[in-house]
Amino acid sequence: MMLLTGAVVWMSLSAVAEPLSVAFDDDGMITVNGKRTLIVGSYYEAKSDRPCAEMAEAGFNLVHVAPDPAALDKAHEAGLMAWASVGALDPEKRDESAQALAATVDKIKGHPALALIETVDEPAWSFMKAEQRVPWQLLEETYKIIKKQDSRHLVYLNQAPTNLVKTLRLYNTGTDVVACDIYPVNPGSKPGFALFPDGMQGDLNNEHISQVGEYVDKMRQVTGPNRPLLMVLQAFSWEALEDELGIKERREEKIQYPSYAQSRFMAFQSLIKGANGIVYWGSQSMPQPSQAWTDLKRVTREVADLAEPLAARTTPLHVAIDYHEMGHSVDDGVQTLAKEHDGHLYLFTCNADKNVCKATLSGLEGWTSCNILNENRTLPVENGALTDTWRRFDIHIYEFAK
Repeated sequence: MMLLTGAVVWMSLSAVAEPLSVAFDDDGMITVNGKRTLIVGSYYEAKSDRPCAEMAEAGFNLVHVAPDPAALDKAHEAGLMAWASVGALDPEKRDESAQALAATVDKIKGHPALALIETVDEPAWSFMKAEQRVPWQLLEETYKIIKKQDSRHLVYLNQAPTNLVKTLRLYNTGTDVVACDIYPVNPGSKPGFALFPDGMQGDLNNEHISQVGEYVDKMRQVTGPNRPLLMVLQAFSWEALEDELGIKERREEKIQYPSYAQSRFMAFQSLIKGANGIVYWGSQSMPQPSQAWTDLKRVTREVADLAEPLAARTTPLHVAIDYHEMGHSVDDGVQTLAKEHDGHLYLFTCNADKNVCKATLSGLEGWTSCNILNENRTLPVENGALTDTWRRFDIHIYEFAK
């Protein structure tokens, strides 16, 4: 703020701080001013009198804002990065829309909060149709205009989960960062926009929340190993999306927000399977305060508290898994991700099965003490192995020391 002859004149933060330099490493991890950075983002601010500050406290580091310096100022004041949507070329008004696009990018590119620039959402997807809503060639042209105006930030493009891999790959020429939204918690909302006749948004055979990990695998086929991949996760109840789905009468018994355990599983499974960050959509319809909002913030805080090891390069550790007989089959079973940071080994694990699993993990020679984070317990490591039990869709995070 500047005081001039008694008048209060607000000066945007973009005039007094350097813009971020955002890039990515060869494993897709986003870098901010050269530092590998795990993304924990949200499409919506918290609904409170201090929204960005509340989100920062909950571990978010990225929020979606309007392409306006004043909106970016709010995020920056709370220590958050931001991304803004600028749209795409209009093929009917190509020259006019190109000028408008360039002007919008110029307006925000120097702001110190800006990290990513988004074009349009889910361009390859048209509900129950084979046609693409926005042609990939148009986004390729849009990308070139954005990057000509601004080479310091990355372009972001979110895709729906249901197009073919070969279709989605076409859009890679129009973005740096690829995201994919998948929202599997649904007790049976009526079929409608974005929901198939079975009441699900996803279209894989797996209808459980562990489908999130399968969509990470699918999207890695789209991005390859080197491009940033963010998974957009569920922060809403399908039955509560009146505006989006045209629901006139809510069925109260069908309003179900992801629980703490469900959100925790989907977040960590996304990262275990190879996502470079997570972003939440739909919290605009989530009551705040509420148990659902508290549960979601608890998950983002846990992820953020482990952001440094999660942002580290994956450790080439071969963990052998020997399952114990529990009276039923093991389908996907235990999935793992190993990271080393600050003298510790972090082994992130999830049980992608709908049934309980008990297993011995081996290949941990050289590591002795084992603390299970956020569970207030330890396990012995004997001859490079430990044994544990995972409930259905359970998460265990092991911290080993030497």
